Amino acid sequence: MDKITPKTSFGQWFSPINLQLFEENVKTMKVDYYTKKLTTESLFKLLLFAQLQEIESLHALTDCLFDEQLQKGIDLDSISISQLSRRLNGMNPDLFQRLFLDLVTQIHAKTHYTKLVMPLKILDSSTLPLNLTNHRWATFRKTKAGVKLHLRLVFMEKGTSYPEKAVVTTAKEHDRGQLEVMIDDKECMYVFDRGYLDYERFDRMTDDGYFFLSRLRKNAVIREVYDFKLPNDTTVLSDQMVLIGTTQNRAENYFRLLKVMDSKGNELHLITNRFDLSAEEMSEMYKSRWAIELFFKWIKQHLRIKKFYGQSEWAIHNQVLIALIVFCLHVLVQLETKSKRKLLQISRYLRAALWKPAHIWLRKIKGEAVP
Repeated sequence: MDKITPKTSFGQWFSPINLQLFEENVKTMKVDYYTKKLTTESLFKLLLFAQLQEIESLHALTDCLFDEQLQKGIDLDSISISQLSRRLNGMNPDLFQRLFLDLVTQIHAKTHYTKLVMPLKILDSSTLPLNLTNHRWATFRKTKAGVKLHLRLVFMEKGTSYPEKAVVTTAKEHDRGQLEVMIDDKECMYVFDRGYLDYERFDRMTDDGYFFLSRLRKNAVIREVYDFKLPNDTTVLSDQMVLIGTTQNRAENYFRLLKVMDSKGNELHLITNRFDLSAEEMSEMYKSRWAIELFFKWIKQHLRIKKFYGQSEWAIHNQVLIALIVFCLHVLVQLETKSKRKLLQISRYLRAALWKPAHIWLRKIKGEAVP
């Protein structure tokens, strides 16, 4: 993959991609075995370009290949819509999944935690609608089809967060079914909403040494065991040790119930198995959930994930993974340059300087004057 070099802004942005990992997987998976023109290398670069430029269709994407700089950058001068569609629909998403996880590892290596007692990892999902006529395999209502992106987001202090694990299922998959898939690290604090409520799993997580903080339904059956004293200057309404559930469906462990007010003045009931932090600290942890809401909003608005290019399950998975890869590459640029620019601004500058020398883009990101 030597066609893109760090001499261009696109090449610099692309450079964290592990080329050895890419080539090894292409060879092992034999994805280029019968391919003559549209190689996996060219397809990958073209899909990254499409996400960056927010190209809305395969037809529009093939038209972009009139640009000689793009042709040179991806080593492809033209391609038919049918060929592009065939490759996208038949590409095993495992390749892009491995590249995404490798980028996550790189982000891990460049980040550290200072203020927080342990890392926060936020769980949530977002449903992405599909056309029912073209995606019968994703039917979840009589008149609707869709997939659900289940995500684990690492929350960092200075406003930077990044996706760490992603699972794509049909939209009818319940969030609770992914709880055990998403929880595998005892050195962090998991934060999630009411969609993941499951008393049996809460018991299992507590017995296995996992920490969590979740929102509890107000009509949940609870029995107060102990009422913790709150400091005078707190905004927390109450802090209690409780048992949750009915006699027939009750959690065996003791949990901590916090009642707090959100920014709109609504009372929230939070449940956790952690007793060593203050009520205020726990309340602040739950507020970090806004980060994953912002992530889903960002990825839908700016990576055009609402409009899918393919119809097969693999094609949908591939486009979601490409979007996540684009996001991670933006985060790596932000970390590497120590820029205070938001990811959206970094992306805009990249689009404006895509085939220009990399130093022009990097100086703009750093806020330096461009000669």
